Amino acid sequence: MQPNIWLVMGRTYAEWEATQDKALVAKVRAGDEGNKVLLNQINWIWVANLMANKADLNPSSAELLDWVTSGQIDAMRK
Repeated sequence: MQPNIWLVMGRTYAEWEATQDKALVAKVRAGDEGNKVLLNQINWIWVANLMANKADLNPSSAELLDWVTSGQIDAMRK
């Protein structure tokens, strides 16, 4: 008997970023464009979306986990 496995593919970080306000992304990333995106930078965008009643633009927890574990973004830097 095979287990039921549901594989749900979320958006990549790049796909998600393309749906965001370009000026906000540029503001959050200013001076750090040469580095991989940090989770904290996504958090800034997340809060801005919530405050603007645009929570539907935020990534899911599964997408965030995928972005960190696949190396698309950094959770922190040394």
